[in-house]
This record gives sequence, C-alpha cells and structure tokens, in this order.
Amino acid sequence: MSQLSTRHLLGIKDITAEDIQLIFETADNFKEVLNRPIKKVPSLRDITIANIFFENSTRTRLSFELAEKRLSADVVNFSSSTSSVKKGETLIDTVNNILSMKVDMVVMRHSSPGAPHFLAKNISANIVNAGDGTHEHPTQALLDAFSIREKLGDVAGKKVAIIGDILHSRVALSNIFCLQKLGAEIMVCGPTTLIPKHIQSLGVKVEHDVEKALKWCDVANVLRIQLERQQIKYFPSLREYSLYFGINKKMLDRLDKEIVIMHPGPINRGVELNSDVADSEHSIILQQVENGVAVRMAVLYLLAGVK
Repeated sequence: MSQLSTRHLLGIKDITAEDIQLIFETADNFKEVLNRPIKKVPSLRDITIANIFFENSTRTRLSFELAEKRLSADVVNFSSSTSSVKKGETLIDTVNNILSMKVDMVVMRHSSPGAPHFLAKNISANIVNAGDGTHEHPTQALLDAFSIREKLGDVAGKKVAIIGDILHSRVALSNIFCLQKLGAEIMVCGPTTLIPKHIQSLGVKVEHDVEKALKWCDVANVLRIQLERQQIKYFPSLREYSLYFGINKKMLDRLDKEIVIMHPGPINRGVELNSDVADSEHSIILQQVENGVAVRMAVLYLLAGVK
C-alpha cells in the first residue's frame, strides 16, 4: 500500500489499520530526516497549506507549522480572534476566501464537533482535523500510538489505560479507535461523572480506581481536566480530584512492573500528574511532542499525494 485510502484526515474512525501502518512507516523515514543536521526536504515545495485555528493551541499548531516548513510547503496561518469571523463571517465563507488564494490543504481546529466533515463536503482542498470540539483529534492519537510502538516495539497486545476527563476529551475517543485498530486493549479510568455513559459499547473496560488501572496497564495515557468545556461541576474541587485520581511516584513505586506514562499536554502539574512522575524515567511526554512533528509530516505528505 503506497497511498492512503482517503483524501482527508477527519478522524481515526474513517481510516483503516493499513492507513495507520503506512503513516507510521512514513513517519519513521521523516523522523530520521529530523535528526539530520539539515532537517528540511522538498517534498511539498509546490503545496500551500492554511492552518485555520478557531480555538487556542500551542503544541498542535506549532507542530503542524514546523512539519509543513520541514516539508518546504508554503504556510498561511489564520487565527479567528483577529479575523472577520468576529464580524459575523461564516465558516464556509472564511474558508472559501482563503481557498480563492489557491490553498491546497487546510489544517483546521474548531470547537464544533463535525466542522471538518462539513468543510470536506463543501470544498475541494484536502482537510486535516486538528481537533473538533469533544469529538476527535486524529493526529494526537497517531502520535500517541507511534510513541507506544517506538517505546515498546509494538502496539498489538498492549494494555493501555486512558485516565482522566474522558467525557470532554477528543484525545480519548481518537486513541480508543486508533489503539483498537492496532490490536491494543483499552481501559478508561476516572470519576463516574467524567466517564461517558455506554462507553463500554466501544469495547473498552471501565475502572474508577486509579491504582487498579495502573496495575492492569502497560501504558497510562493521562488526560487533563478540561475545565474550559465544563458547564457544571463534575467533582467538588481540583484538590479532591488530585487526591483520588492524581498519579504520583509512590503509586508507581508500589507496582510490580515498569509502566509507560504519557500525556497529550498541557499538563496541570499537581492535579492529574505530579512533577516526580511527569519528569521521571517512566515518562515519554517529550518524546510524544518530538514524534508529533514526524507523524504530522507523514500525514501531510501522504494526503498531498491523494487527489
């Protein structure tokens, strides 16, 4: 298989296990490029990519922009806070105006679930979903799975616990789809109020005791509390959440095995993870950030070849 089965990356649900393996193999090559003294290749020299972000972002936006520049693409950055969206312009008008300037690909983050799917039906450019509300964040799931593969050799057969605010997390859903397609077992863990109803129907285990989840898993992917998406209180206080669901070094020392700690960022230190865990030898958090550039380079490169 030499090209993706789809011309957009809207969600992990829409791609195959073969697509994921192709992205990983391509990312392996790009990671080798990133470790050279000259970190640039001319693969997308004639391609123009627009980064359209309707929500705040640090890692994802920087990672995409760096990936695009490493591939020699021309990059246009758009921020809704300084745009005509503030004057009442619609999403489709905003994007069509950008596309009329001959843009080939759009990387978009939006607060509304399904916004990239809506765009894909209405415009001709390739679309990459950089996060749509609480729905999906496909490139984060790909880089997480790629990091597990790099650390443990393979994803198949591994036990992965996703711990934290599952209800409001787009990372959780994409990770579940991605890891299951690669043959991993998944458990979600958090307060009852932050676990979606009927999530077992996705084929995942549910646990409300963090220590039991850590004993079960090979990899713990820890998520932050998404306070900006919460309209009501789901637990009494951050202090109480940290007491019952925060992970510290003593908990890891009590385990009879070594486990891998992951976090998509940003970390709320002292809430979901203590610094002695985030900065420990168990953690591959910075490797995730590094791998994010290679994985996004692979996604952009492969999508540019699908018309």
